[in-house]
Amino acid sequence: MGMVVVISLPFIIFSILLGFGCYFLGRAKGRQDLRTNAQVFGVPAPPPGSNEASTYSYRSPPAEGKLNNLNNV
Repeated sequence: MGMVVVISLPFIIFSILLGFGCYFLGRAKGRQDLRTNAQVFGVPAPPPGSNEASTYSYRSPPAEGKLNNLNNV
């Protein structure tokens, strides 16, 4: 035999209200967080114990004689 699950109307209404409440409180908390702690985008901090000179290394440009994809166009 199948099982019958009965959910009452007050429980459904309570669940919907709880969902809306969590949504609006979370949105307000996120906006407050954004106002007080603005996000800063930049170079990430190097891990502790790493060599600082190697952190800011960059790739050297290709040699003059070497062709790249832009020369094939």
